[in-house]
Amino acid sequence: MPATSPAIEDYLKTVYAHTEWQPDPITPKALADRLGIAPSSVTEMVKKMAAAGLVSHVPYGAVRLTEAGTARALAVVRRHRLIETWLVQEMGYGWDEVHDEAEILEHAISDRLLEAIDVRLERPIRDPHGDPIPSVDGTLQRRPTVLLADAPAGHVGAVVRISDRDPTVLRALHGAGIGLDATLTVTDAAAASVTVAVGAHAHTLPRAAAEAIWVTA
Repeated sequence: MPATSPAIEDYLKTVYAHTEWQPDPITPKALADRLGIAPSSVTEMVKKMAAAGLVSHVPYGAVRLTEAGTARALAVVRRHRLIETWLVQEMGYGWDEVHDEAEILEHAISDRLLEAIDVRLERPIRDPHGDPIPSVDGTLQRRPTVLLADAPAGHVGAVVRISDRDPTVLRALHGAGIGLDATLTVTDAAAASVTVAVGAHAHTLPRAAAEAIWVTA
């Protein structure tokens, strides 16, 4: 299997994304769950990727990207996030609709078209969900953040990133007026929910929603 196959690219992107906003490395089981495939299939693919020098892995241990694997993952992430941004800004998609489309297109478009999209969008540095878009050389721009679910009462921060894993959460937050750069003031941090003020409006967010939002630290 070539080192640039769509399957390997999906693996690399998933391993990278797992540790982008939290420090714990991904396990083979978590990788299988994220990709929706059998653990045995993950085991075989991880072996092939390790042989190709893209990941480091010991049996039953975590999967970590090597320097070469990180570079390849960032190239795939760049494609995915530029496509998502293009679909929202130019094609009229909602931010809750672009992930699956980008999953398909990221393996299909040429480098020439990707560069044209980047120029057309005036070289954006983040996608519609706030995830940083790597430059061609893999450089990222990121601000210090805190997960809203971990922010104490009284914390004031601007929304930096909202996870796109659950489209229903994205739609609910949009309806509440919570999007990128919105200023949130935590008024109550309970075990099951977090209450925030957005301007003159208060919203009580379930824990799942609070765990999908990152704000400035």
